[in-house]
Formats: sequence, C-alpha cells, structure tokens
Amino acid sequence: MKIITFDIEDWYHLLDFKFTETEFGWLNFESRIKIGLELIYNLLNETETKATFFCLGWIAKRYPLIIKDIVSLGYEIGSHSGMHQLIYEMTPGEFKKDLDYSIKILQDLTGKRIRYYRAPGFSIRENNKWALEILAEYGIEIDCSIFPAKHQHGGTPTINISGPMIFSINGIKIKELPINYIKLGKLKIMFSGGGYFRLFPYFLIEKWTKKSEYIMSYFHPRDFDANQPIIEGLNMIRRFKTYIGIKSAYKKALKWLSEFKFYDIAEADNYINWSAVRVINL
Repeated sequence: MKIITFDIEDWYHLLDFKFTETEFGWLNFESRIKIGLELIYNLLNETETKATFFCLGWIAKRYPLIIKDIVSLGYEIGSHSGMHQLIYEMTPGEFKKDLDYSIKILQDLTGKRIRYYRAPGFSIRENNKWALEILAEYGIEIDCSIFPAKHQHGGTPTINISGPMIFSINGIKIKELPINYIKLGKLKIMFSGGGYFRLFPYFLIEKWTKKSEYIMSYFHPRDFDANQPIIEGLNMIRRFKTYIGIKSAYKKALKWLSEFKFYDIAEADNYINWSAVRVINL
C-alpha cells in the first residue's frame, strides 16, 4: 500500500528558526503557497492520483479559498495543527487548544469531519505520547505523526515498525500510519518525502519503493517551488536540508507517481486489514 500526502504550509514555515517559528515572523514573508499548490495539482492530475492534504489552521484562516479548492478538486483534508508549533514544547492544554482551533476551522470550511492528523515536524516523541490520547478524544481516527527513527524535530526510534499500527492508550485506540523506512544494516533509511526524497537519486528511490510493501509519502508545496527565495540566516546544514534537490523534485515525483500507484488515506484505510496489525499499548 502506497499512500501520498501533502502538508499544506507556506515556504517560510520552518521550525526551530527564530525568524520563521511563529506568526510574528511569517507575516514578514510574501506567500507562495498557491504556486506550490498549482504544481501539486498538476502532478496529481497528470498521474490521476488521489491524495490527502494535511492543512494548517492558520493557512485555512488566512486563505479559506485554498481549503475549499482542495475539497472541490476531490481531495481529502486532515489537520496539520493550528499554528505549526512543536508538540513537545506544548503542555497538554496548549495542544488541545491548538488542535481544537485547527479542527473547527477546517470542519467549518469543508463541511466534513476531520479524521486525520499529522504533527508539525513529526513532533510526537517518546515523552509526549499523551498527544495521541488527546487526538483520539477530539475524533481523530488516523494519526500520521510517527517518525520511527531519529529526527531533527521529533522521532520515536524505539518504534521498529515500518507499516500500519494501532496505539492503545487508557482504553482508547487510534490508528497510526507512520513514515516508512528500509533497513541498511542497523540503519533506518527514510526516502519517501520532503528533504529525503529530494536528496536521493531516483534509481535508489525506485529500488527502495519496489522493496517496500508500505509507503507513506509526504510533501510540502515548497518541495516543488524551484523559484522560492532563500531564507537568510540559516546555517549551512539547515540551508542544505531546506533547499537540496528542489529543482528536480517535480520531475522526480512525476516519474514516481507514474511508475507506482499511490492512494489517499481513505483508500488505504479501507484496504488495510487493521485486525492483523500490531497493537502498541502506551
């Protein structure tokens, strides 16, 4: 099962960088989200692919027509949080407030219940899995926040499952569609989205895709926007991660989606035999 998703945020929504980590910084930049979205729509149209869009509540409030356009094109909407903040820096109360904000505005715009969630930066870690229980309490049925390896802003490396799972917390269950990986020796290699997809050459992505029964891909509008400005002040490593491979990303993704069949989360949910997946008690 190969799943394609997009995290709908603007090119300046970089985490853990003082000029871009809050709304006060975002307002200093010109929006380019519509440019990236047009490339995404073209990509999906050319390959006749359905996808799920994880949208920021802040984007929904600022550009409500974007959300309505996504729905009118027949794509699914999930929440990518309200204000794009790292969950492990929040209290449970702050997380509830942010989640409630995002769900309400997205449901008001779409007229549909929000069932899916992805945390900014995959920021559900070992010490804040309480967020999963809160997600379930707010009606989220499928979470896509788990990055089962080390990650700059999140990561749960003790989870050694590259496929669907179910979390059980105090009698509450929530389905999980994590980021996938392949093993090279003891290393977990991610390749199916964002900077990882942009970094690796296509022949490796193709090879690893053929070996993987499960793929969870994730992209952002900025991943395909080759003309976006360079944000000043990033260190060399962060700049490399942010901009590597953007010029070739669209053609690479077009080839990937043309060669392999991808589905949205609803289709995957219906296909997966959830009674057979591993249940993790937290």
